[in-house]
Amino acid sequence: MEFVRLLLVFLHLLGMSLLVAMFFVQRRAGADAPLNKGWLHGSALQLLTGAALYGLMPLTHADYNHAKLGVKMVVLIVIGVLAVANVNRKRIPTWLAPTMLGLVVLNVGLAVFWR
Repeated sequence: MEFVRLLLVFLHLLGMSLLVAMFFVQRRAGADAPLNKGWLHGSALQLLTGAALYGLMPLTHADYNHAKLGVKMVVLIVIGVLAVANVNRKRIPTWLAPTMLGLVVLNVGLAVFWR
């Protein structure tokens, strides 16, 4: 069971790194570029692996902070909604990519500093 948990944590961190990378890909594409679909893939990967980790809680006898996980899920859902709402636009607002990166950094900060 520990291997499954570690695999899910690994994939969860890959999803986070994909979201950070999408900011740089988006910046390189320029202001007139559409939203990269990687934002959707990264947020979906984080949501699925986070939910799976939460679901494994009884099997791993882990004790999670439910309020922290709820706040992190809300932040991730906001990222996903912003991605879904803007993925089909030919041009995205200039504030969108920095805002989404800020939400990703907020989520990482919540994971690290909220005990």
